[in-house]
Amino acid sequence: MKPMGRDPRILSLAAEVAISPEQNVPVILLKLKEIINNTPFGSSELKKVKQDIYCYDLIQYCLLVLSQDCSRIQGGWTTISQLTQILSHCCVGLEPGEDAEEFYNELLPSAVENFLVLGRQLQTCFINAAKGEEKDALLHFFEIVTDSLFWLLGGHVQLIQNVLRSDHFLHLLQTDNVQVGSTVMTMLQNILQINSGDLLRIEVKTLHSILDEVVFKLLSTPSPVIRSTATRLLLLMAKSHQEILILLRLSACYKGLRSLLNKQEPGTEFSQELRQLIGLLSPKVYQEVEEQKLHQAACLIQAYWKGFQTRKRLKKLPSAVITLQRSFRSKRTKMLLKLSRQKEEEDCRLQLQLQRQRAMRLSRELRLSMLEIVHPGQVEKHNREIEEKSALIIQKHWRGYRERKNFRQQRPSLVEYKAAVTLQRAGSEVSDVISRELHSQAQERLQHYFMGRALEERAQQHREALMARINTNIEQLMKAPSLKEAEGKEPELFLSRSRPVAAKAKQAHLTTLKHIQAPWWKKLGEEARDEIDVPKDELSIELGTLFVGGTKPP
Repeated sequence: MKPMGRDPRILSLAAEVAISPEQNVPVILLKLKEIINNTPFGSSELKKVKQDIYCYDLIQYCLLVLSQDCSRIQGGWTTISQLTQILSHCCVGLEPGEDAEEFYNELLPSAVENFLVLGRQLQTCFINAAKGEEKDALLHFFEIVTDSLFWLLGGHVQLIQNVLRSDHFLHLLQTDNVQVGSTVMTMLQNILQINSGDLLRIEVKTLHSILDEVVFKLLSTPSPVIRSTATRLLLLMAKSHQEILILLRLSACYKGLRSLLNKQEPGTEFSQELRQLIGLLSPKVYQEVEEQKLHQAACLIQAYWKGFQTRKRLKKLPSAVITLQRSFRSKRTKMLLKLSRQKEEEDCRLQLQLQRQRAMRLSRELRLSMLEIVHPGQVEKHNREIEEKSALIIQKHWRGYRERKNFRQQRPSLVEYKAAVTLQRAGSEVSDVISRELHSQAQERLQHYFMGRALEERAQQHREALMARINTNIEQLMKAPSLKEAEGKEPELFLSRSRPVAAKAKQAHLTTLKHIQAPWWKKLGEEARDEIDVPKDELSIELGTLFVGGTKPP
């Protein structure tokens, strides 16, 4: 898909590539360098130019040219080195758009692989070259290819793993040539400075191979340049990753590395880096590194654990909120219920208080109305009856309270007694002697109870008889005439306690007889309980024949 608004220079160049012979394509593609160089660096116009180059498949053409045999390409290594620069500059900062997956997963890895292959080819040609000028030219081309590769890796960091995992890179690193080896290790150092984390993402075998080669160059190469570069590279790797430092300190492959480094005669250029490396490999520093590693591991574990706990609490947060709401609503309901009950109890208490006041008022009104009806002479009697009834009610409540209190106090004893009886029943059978003793005790308690109850009944009867006698005496005294009006033997009737009783009984008897013997027409309008006036002479009849207790004979 080729959108509108393309650069005419790119369009004409693409048309020229399409119609030109294959051997002329590399030279034509070199014109891209002039177009890129004439465009301001970092501008939007440069991005548009790179998109046009990619859309017209000119980057793919460059990649195809780099994969061909250099002997068949016009211009040789000069053309190839310039095409690597063009390819790396076009790929960095390019936005592929819809073809992003193809660009990142296919084109870029192929470009890295081609650069490494070209590097190996230049390395072989450089070693086999005999003339000094030819060697310098090949070394210059090799540096251009490595710089182009580093430029590409700087724009696409994800390609660093592809380089570190490539066998071509490992072969480049294993060269014995000082200049090529120094260039490769410098490139590796620059790569690790961009992103050193990719060094631990490669395979362990590849990592060991890289470390072995760097350590070998440091210890066995006589060139100070190689040793200096290897020292800086190894120091960078040890400082960046504690795992590599521990590997150098404990691995059997690098046993005695610290002692061998101490035997080195460091030059003035890298003596400081060598002392730092020796210091890192010392036991004290290793212990500190180990403690730091343990501390970081503990921090990492704590972070994961705290994160897990936080996520767990966040997952439980909705249920916790629901539980909290349920608890709050339940508490609020209970509080409202308690307040309503208190209000009801307060209302009941007020109503009860009003009822008591109303009942007291009614009672007082009733007493006043009864006092109005009662004869003035019987007011005290009525008051005494009310006081006696009140006293009886108070005594009844007090006795009930006392008995209930005693019962509550005796309840534990009663429970123990019942438990003892239950245990005794469940145990062995009671002997005849014990049974008789229990029977005799029960009989004695029962007899004592009945005797006490008989005495109480007699005392109650005696009290009732005394009350009846007192009431009778009071009535007689109230109906008795005054001493001035008394005649004959009337005063003698009150000399003994029995005379008023006999007189009252006689009067009641005669009243009943008069009522029975009277004709029916005289009973009309009368009530059965109306008293009939009895002459005083009839009351005195046969009164002298009665036994008057408590009096002396005249």
